Amino acid sequence: MPYHIVLGVTGSIAAYKAVEVVSRLMKLENQVTVVMTSTAQRFINPVTFRSISQNQVITDLFVENEIYNPNHISLNERADVIVIAPATANFIGKVVSGIADDALTCTVMAARSPVIIAPAMNDSMYLNPIVQKNIEKLRDLGYRIIEPEEGRLCTGNVGVGRLASVEKILTVIHEELEKR
Repeated sequence: MPYHIVLGVTGSIAAYKAVEVVSRLMKLENQVTVVMTSTAQRFINPVTFRSISQNQVITDLFVENEIYNPNHISLNERADVIVIAPATANFIGKVVSGIADDALTCTVMAARSPVIIAPAMNDSMYLNPIVQKNIEKLRDLGYRIIEPEEGRLCTGNVGVGRLASVEKILTVIHEELEKR
């Protein structure tokens, strides 16, 4: 059965892996809507996601529509699951604090479906006690967290913070969808 999956992409070099996630979800005949933060667009152009998903990419809260449709609300009415991959420390901090100042944070705040968050950041940021506390708060609130992996980071260092593998992300999405 095809599902509607909302994939949020935040500003991380790991955004390139989100392209493969969308591609693999599309091969399974799902409908995928991508929501990108402004910083994500500095790493990957929305045209890439539009081409692969064959769907509109949401990049802003304020878009001109012929028919009024607040995307962040209407997406939630159709979404079977919302996945944020990669999720930066900034995004995680905003969600924990209840800040909804862009299309992606508004979408998450209005979520009616399960929300999966896959952090990706430098090891120093990921291991920061504030970030760790924020991730724990998200877990306590019912968000599903896909732990990052240890490996080579964009700084050249090796440490924890690397976005989980595409296979792991797809497995967790599948697990959540099977619960529905």
